[in-house]
Amino acid sequence: MLSRTDFPKLNGLILTGGKSLRMGNPKDKINWHGKEQRYYAADLLASLCDQVFISCRQDQLENFNSDYQALPDTFVNMGPFGGLLSALDFQRDKAWLVIACDLPLLDKNHIKFLIQSRDPEKTATAYENPSDGLPEPLIAIWEPKSYPLLQHFLAKGNTSLRKILINSDATILQPKNPDFLMNVNTPEDLEKAQRILKI
Repeated sequence: MLSRTDFPKLNGLILTGGKSLRMGNPKDKINWHGKEQRYYAADLLASLCDQVFISCRQDQLENFNSDYQALPDTFVNMGPFGGLLSALDFQRDKAWLVIACDLPLLDKNHIKFLIQSRDPEKTATAYENPSDGLPEPLIAIWEPKSYPLLQHFLAKGNTSLRKILINSDATILQPKNPDFLMNVNTPEDLEKAQRILKI
């Protein structure tokens, strides 16, 4: 069993590369907490991770805030899978704490609990989404050992991060307050989250 000081260093990765088709405008640029969500999420991870990167498409680099580090996809048109695989390929000795840009109810306490519960002997550490009982891959810690597994799934034509969690040795956590897992994908979701956040 590794001691915590021997854990692979932890990087943060904010996933912003989606096209936001259902929302109709870029989800990563929505201002929930005083700044664009991609930057707010990066700030959440800044004190908890070794380095924080914003995963994006090449075309999203226009008007990108130079105070933050962008990590353009090298595995393109694969959604979150491509963002994570690009990150693992970029620094293979690091673990990656992945956060989707459409989780406006996420706060630092949920992230800290994930980090405290981390098991680097496993492929990943993730929350279970109580709405369907399945693991949630887009707020999860992916260990370096997940890199060859992602490559294996890619070779078989499977780019579902959730299926990898289901079919691998992952630590799955029960969230104390599952509301923070609410994805905002549509204008209706947006209105609901605004009511909860009172904005």
